[in-house]
Amino acid sequence: MSRIIPDPIANSATPLPTEAEVVIIGGGIIGVCTALYLAQQNVRVVVCEKGLIGAEQSARNWGWVRQMGRDPAEIPLSIESLRLWHELKPKYGAETGLRQTGITYLCRNEAQMAEYREWIGHAREYGIDTVLFGKNDLAQYVPGCSTTFAGGMHTATDGRAEPLMAAPAIAHAAQRAGAHIATRCAVRGIQREAGRVSGVVTEHGEIRCSSVVLAGGAWSRLFAGSFGLELPQLKVLGSAARISDVNGPTAMPVGADNFSFRQRLDGGYTIAMRNSTLVPIVPDSFRLFPEYWSRFRRNRADLKLRLDRQFIDEWRTPRQWALDAITPFEKHRILDPKPSEAVIRNGLANLAKAFPAFANARILQMWGGMIDVTPDAVPIIGPLAALPGFFIATGFSGHGFGLGPGAGKLMAQLVTNETPLVDPAPFRFERFARFSAAGLMAA
Repeated sequence: MSRIIPDPIANSATPLPTEAEVVIIGGGIIGVCTALYLAQQNVRVVVCEKGLIGAEQSARNWGWVRQMGRDPAEIPLSIESLRLWHELKPKYGAETGLRQTGITYLCRNEAQMAEYREWIGHAREYGIDTVLFGKNDLAQYVPGCSTTFAGGMHTATDGRAEPLMAAPAIAHAAQRAGAHIATRCAVRGIQREAGRVSGVVTEHGEIRCSSVVLAGGAWSRLFAGSFGLELPQLKVLGSAARISDVNGPTAMPVGADNFSFRQRLDGGYTIAMRNSTLVPIVPDSFRLFPEYWSRFRRNRADLKLRLDRQFIDEWRTPRQWALDAITPFEKHRILDPKPSEAVIRNGLANLAKAFPAFANARILQMWGGMIDVTPDAVPIIGPLAALPGFFIATGFSGHGFGLGPGAGKLMAQLVTNETPLVDPAPFRFERFARFSAAGLMAA
């Protein structure tokens, strides 16, 4: 079984508004967090989700909420996001399953220790409580672990939440604040007047608005391309599994070079094989080859290329369409890719070697998720300078769950022209020099 079905939240009892101030395309965790913080400012906001709220990668990730190990550009945002995670339940009544358990990365050798030692230099700049520990302290930080590791890195203030719970809970909070959440409502395209955004066309009608936020995850590149905006974004496949109940050694998420696990709120565990990502070869792989080649070359040991049916499917997918025509978003409501059973089983085998408590664990459920990745693995968050009123929040590169509340609040502040909680400059679309908006189609 691989199907992931979250809470089917919707405003089904009320008609789709014909006017709003902001329309958000995509009901993943980024979209619903943006909606929550806009609605809290009394902004009239509509979330249009082609399928169900949080049904794609927002429900399929590992559930880690961390500051540790982030790209230096993301560290300030991760700190603010963690603070906001802790506010979601007491302030907005959103039960996300958040638990402050700490997170630990294990190092197999001195070379890995050296990499983490370098990262801690960044952490200290921001006061993050990350510590590096040696082999003699393994039992203190990760009880039940074998002694085959050289040490590790631990951040006590990090934690975990429940992917199936989080986005729907935040969407409910946004609804209570006044946001309209529309599921099974694909946006077909945008409308423009006098060189700026003036509305969207959905499968159920038009919505006039002054701002649009594209938070479509793995679908963002396809949507943007439909009106001539080329987003530098590819998709990679992550695979994970739920295993049978075991007497686990720790409640905190733990990762090494070839496995990861976290305890779930139900007492079970979600496991995966860390540093093993499948990269489907698709037409966009060739279109974006110059941007991604250097990263692939650096990380080729962790990336597995795969050529399969997905190449043909994406080759046949239309890249433009009329606004009164059925779009690819309506034909494919929820991305539910087949996970890699081999990757999952290898990850579990590696885990059992390191933690004997998992030796008799059985796989109960496997699932896959398509992750939207930018060339530098840092998200795009901000306005599109060439099209006033259009904002982008995508390319989170597997970090979107943990960064969700911070990214949502940052986007809400940028839309309303408030002082941002962090410097948004590292997330600008325009940092990708080749991808100017010169190709935007005329309105």
